[in-house]
Amino acid sequence: MKEPRDVDDRDYVQSLERGLAVIQAFADHGPELSLTETAQATGLSRPTARRLLLTLTSLGYVRVSGRKYSLTPRVLSIGYAYANSLDLTALAQPVMERVVSEAREACTLAALDGEDIVYLNRVSTRRLAHLTLAVGTRLPAYASAMGQVLLADLSPTDLDRYVSATELSPLTPRTIRTEQALRERLDDVRRRGYAQADQELEEGIRAVAVPVRGTDGRVFAALGISSTAVELDELCSRHLELLLDSAHELSVHLGSEYSAS
Repeated sequence: MKEPRDVDDRDYVQSLERGLAVIQAFADHGPELSLTETAQATGLSRPTARRLLLTLTSLGYVRVSGRKYSLTPRVLSIGYAYANSLDLTALAQPVMERVVSEAREACTLAALDGEDIVYLNRVSTRRLAHLTLAVGTRLPAYASAMGQVLLADLSPTDLDRYVSATELSPLTPRTIRTEQALRERLDDVRRRGYAQADQELEEGIRAVAVPVRGTDGRVFAALGISSTAVELDELCSRHLELLLDSAHELSVHLGSEYSAS
């Protein structure tokens, strides 16, 4: 489990932390876990893990079959609560649909969660509809254009924390593998105002992403398009301006007053 940060011990509810750690364990270690596996994944004792699993089962967030536990669709309500609090899907959907209509490429909105990006919304093209990339999909931030946009806006302290906690595993021959290379890439993203990734996450997938800003001007999410059909330079030359304009529109909807220039 992650160490709590910037919270007075008197105000910190450890049982909530532990319950959320159990839910996160299914995302990190597999869709079905035994009691022992849950305890090992979370670092909790078996009795504590058991009580938490039984509580989550009673609340409808977990189901049990034999000796295995798994999440139920009710867990999605937690993520939906976040999105609905900003009416984010309703705001993003028409903007993203227009991007897909004009670019003929898949469009995704993602936010940073720990070491990963999490898909908040996605609009696919017909030819990519078979890919199992949906709301809630988690991908390593360092290897994706959207993740690099989000990492580039972290404070120096938060970026140092991310780098120290993240193993830069080579997902493809083109994946960034060293801290120096990652920091240089993020410097480039800050200078350009967008990120591009050429088969760094998966062979054949090229992507470009731009920042979406919130009311405080900080990067709130990343908007990106990906393609298997064109080279990276062509993807950028064709669609970067459309993506920047769309991200600016969405940022304004979210209350940002930043300038796209």
